[in-house]
Amino acid sequence: MLTSVDPDVIRVLGDPLRLKIVTLLARETLCTTHLVEETGAKQTNLSNHMKVLREAGIVETEPCGRFTYYKLKPEVLAGLSEQFAELAAAARTAAENKRACP
Repeated sequence: MLTSVDPDVIRVLGDPLRLKIVTLLARETLCTTHLVEETGAKQTNLSNHMKVLREAGIVETEPCGRFTYYKLKPEVLAGLSEQFAELAAAARTAAENKRACP
């Protein structure tokens, strides 16, 4: 059965800065300071984006002293990947299923 892709996750990942953050976190767990350095974003702007990513369930936090580290939740991205794979498979067969016009 074809499942629908979560539009909230797509919207969240549609922002260029958030996509860059996710790409960076796919390589390693980073703290806010690292993310500010890597993205060039202001701390307040970055914090707002991190809140959106946390609320969407894409990243989780790991406190470490006075720093907060962020890491991806791979199961969320894997689920999204599976949903897109299902869409691609459905699209392949849809080309053969043409509905007749009335």
